[in-house]
Amino acid sequence: MKRLYFMLPDKESCKKVVTQLERAGIPERHLHVVASLTTPLDDLPEATALQKSELAHGIEKGLAMGGVAGLLGGLLVVAFPPAGLVVGGAALLTAVTAGSAGFGALAVGLISRDMHNKDLEVFEKDIDRGHILLIVDVPKHEVEQWKRLIAEHHPEAEIGVTTPTSV
Repeated sequence: MKRLYFMLPDKESCKKVVTQLERAGIPERHLHVVASLTTPLDDLPEATALQKSELAHGIEKGLAMGGVAGLLGGLLVVAFPPAGLVVGGAALLTAVTAGSAGFGALAVGLISRDMHNKDLEVFEKDIDRGHILLIVDVPKHEVEQWKRLIAEHHPEAEIGVTTPTSV
């Protein structure tokens, strides 16, 4: 999947683009709108915490860090068991790794849910001025098709493309 960013001048323009994309086959769950707090979105599909924060990236990072830490800790316990304790190698290693990965995902996810999405920083000034950001997730092979469609019908839209952390 690729993530397309369309900076639109106002809510009416955004509504037209959303309607056009839905009619062309983009499901609403792949459309995310970001606007300033003073701009009511009415029936536009508002971006969730997954799109507006670093939550998804934080969970991925926490899984990786927690899993590695658990694996290393489990290996140490298996290699150097405490005196008088018999440990069941593979089962212990798996349990410690999985538990640590889950804890890491939870801990880092909770921290990162309050961090703004770094991909959106470049749009903050325009959003503060009342413009509307439309985020659209599309398959990689369809990026050019969707960019052309929007550019043809909405030349006022500024278009950007990234790879989403999570969809």
